[in-house]
Amino acid sequence: MKLTDLITPECILAPLQATEKHEVINELVEALAKAGQVSDAPTLQEAVWTREQTRTTGIGQGLAIPHGKSDVLKDMAMAIGKPAEPIDFESVDGKPVRLVVLLASRPDQVSDHIQALAKISRLHMEAEFREKIYAAQTPEEIYELLQKHASA
Repeated sequence: MKLTDLITPECILAPLQATEKHEVINELVEALAKAGQVSDAPTLQEAVWTREQTRTTGIGQGLAIPHGKSDVLKDMAMAIGKPAEPIDFESVDGKPVRLVVLLASRPDQVSDHIQALAKISRLHMEAEFREKIYAAQTPEEIYELLQKHASA
């Protein structure tokens, strides 16, 4: 599985309109719904928000990976949002986030879900990739960066 298998350019929002954590989650789920990946956006929004309240998904170095599972998905899907200004996501390092990668899957996709989370985290550990994606201004630039790192 490649991360580019989970996302289309229409599910990349740069810049996000939202300015706080709950709104960001809702906006990214709405992007998945518009792309036909989710049949019931409010149900997925609730699943992701419920997961977020158990422990922050702001993993540090400017990245948050909110995620959730629900039967309202066709298949695993991903949406990426780049805030216009860094936002507070209650990250473990106390710093605001510059990129939000929302991952959603069906409840029976446990292994794939964990693999995708790991791939996102590993890719973000690469300082060069991280700086390039933070510098990207458009959905197309972000998608191209993901394609170039398609083995991720």
